[in-house]
Order: sequence, then C-alpha cells, then structure tokens
Amino acid sequence: MSETAIIWLAALGLSVVGSVGGLLVAGLLLLFDKRVRTRVVPWLVSFAVGTLLGAAALVLMPEALEFLPPARAFAFMLGGILTFFILEKLVLLRHCHDEEGCDVHHSTATLVIVGDTVHTFVDGVAIAASTLVSIPAGIMTALAAIAHEIPQEVGDFGILLAAGHSRRKALMLNAASAVGGLAGAGLMLLFGASVPLAQPYVLAFAAGNFLYVAMADLIPHLHRGESDPNSYRQILLIAMGLATIGLLHHYFGH
Repeated sequence: MSETAIIWLAALGLSVVGSVGGLLVAGLLLLFDKRVRTRVVPWLVSFAVGTLLGAAALVLMPEALEFLPPARAFAFMLGGILTFFILEKLVLLRHCHDEEGCDVHHSTATLVIVGDTVHTFVDGVAIAASTLVSIPAGIMTALAAIAHEIPQEVGDFGILLAAGHSRRKALMLNAASAVGGLAGAGLMLLFGASVPLAQPYVLAFAAGNFLYVAMADLIPHLHRGESDPNSYRQILLIAMGLATIGLLHHYFGH
C-alpha cells in the first residue's frame, strides 16, 4: 500500500472516529442515571476546553506557521473565528451542554441536526488537513474533536428527547449528522491533493474554529457555573486537556 493511500485511510478513519467517538460516549452516558450525567458532563466540558485550545495553539497553528508567514497565518485564523461567528448568527448553530435549561431547546430538532452536521463537517476538514501534515497531528485534532463532541451530543440528546423522540431515534438522528465529518474529510483530501499549498491555510482556519468553540461557547458556559461552580476543578480539567495534547505532541509530533 502506498504512503498516500495510508494517509488517506488514516484521515478518513480519524474523521469517522472524531465524528462518531463523541456520539458513542454520549450514548453510553445516557445509560446512566441523570444525576451521574449532570455531574460528569461539566467535567467533560472543561476537559474539552483544554484539548481544543491545545490543538489550536500547539498543533494546528505551529504547523501552519511552518509554511506561512505569521501575518498570513493569523489572518486565516481570524477568518476561522469570524466565519464561525457568522454561521452561528445566520444558521443558528448553537451549542448546548446540558440536558435542560438551554436556549437551544427552543430550536427545532431539524435545526439541531443541521447545526451538528455543519460542525462535524468542519471537524472532518480539520482532521483531514492535520493528517495530511502528519498522522500524529491528525490524531491530536481528532481527540480535540471527540472531547468537544461528547458534551455537545449529550445536550443534543436532551433536546431531541424533550421534542418527543425516542432514545433510539435520537441516537439515529445524531448518527446521521456524523456523516458530515466524513464528507468534510473526503472533500479536504480531494482538495488537498489538487491544491497542496492550501493545506496550511486550512490548518490556520481550523485553529480559528477550535479557538472560537472553546472561548466563545465553552468557556462562557464554565463562567456561568450553572452545573459545576467549582473553579478549581474546571482549571484542573482544562490543564489536563492541555497536558494531554502537549504530551502527545511532545512524544509523537514531528
């Protein structure tokens, strides 16, 4: 098997893991009592903040800066931040990490699935772009995507269940949205093969996406302290997320 084929298979496989991994863990959490989920999900949110910040600052941006001048790389990073801000305003891609008490509950189930599909699509693009640089970078990006998807999927399950869907149907609807990750990875691989010089731009853009999700979505949720007011635990779990990405990058990054 050629090196290109291995990289493509790794990118597609990691995009599936990044999209479905969070969904599977969220589905398992539904088997536990609601009190357990209420306690565990906020911890996962804090850990997700660390992994997203770590993937953006320690993996994606350094890789982009190897090929782009700083001004251009950071310009595309800002483009990623602004693009997701605009998407949230126009498409209402709102995230929820609790099973109740979230504004997104007023959205329709269709809107939730559309939002998830777009989000997993962007994750798939980021994972594939990272894998084209190196498989370890792809693994770290996929880990960050999974960490964020778990609490998001738990919240989405709550929305769909509140809308009257059965647990089985809610799982199937969320699984359907995971197809976006595979589509994003496939398009990135085709685009990256034909325009390889675009890869560092995509990495910088994806870094902006990860930063936006962590700082505009998750961190404000932690500041409100609605489900986990323990600041020391939040800081510890964020540090653990950062340390996870940092250690993986140290031992396996190139």
